[in-house]
Amino acid sequence: MFNLSELENDALVEIFNIGVGQAAAAMSAIVNEEVRMSVPSIRFMQRTAAARLLGGQDVPAERICGVSQHYAGAFDTEAILMFPEDKSLEIVRLMVGEAVPLKELTEMEQEALCEIGNIILNACVGTLANIFQRELHGSLPEYHVGTSDDILTASGSAADTIVLMLHIDFVLEKHQIHGYVAFILDISALHDLKDQINLYIARAMGQA
Repeated sequence: MFNLSELENDALVEIFNIGVGQAAAAMSAIVNEEVRMSVPSIRFMQRTAAARLLGGQDVPAERICGVSQHYAGAFDTEAILMFPEDKSLEIVRLMVGEAVPLKELTEMEQEALCEIGNIILNACVGTLANIFQRELHGSLPEYHVGTSDDILTASGSAADTIVLMLHIDFVLEKHQIHGYVAFILDISALHDLKDQINLYIARAMGQA
């Protein structure tokens, strides 16, 4: 299994917290309410283990809403923002306000979640690109709904593909929502990521 040292792990959490901080500011402007977001933990795991983590112990498996974008450049990855399906309408309701009827809300769900996904994923990936001083280019967001296994296999990834899982806490005045961002990475991309983290650490310590 791929692992980072404690220093590399701390550096990557710090980088992602910068990214989600920028996403939180953008989300605050949309919902007219302070949004605080943080990445308390990151984990590398095989895709099958990541699907079990997201799916919980529910039988049948809990349905997940996901928004994915493919990025290429400094390293290639499929990035996916995921929420439990029962939280997705709650997030859309925050965006569009309390007055919108439920029927109209469900019709807006896909478009609104794609916008949220675009904000959060681009903030995370854009921060990586800026800090690593490399380019990462993203595709348009795509919306998915299904089990966690459905969402994580939508990119065609194999069962033993490594997934970088970010646990993201969203805290609003009246809401607390937990989501995940998954980066699906092959071995080459994992080593590219590790190399970029170590270059960032070297620059931060004045060794580059």
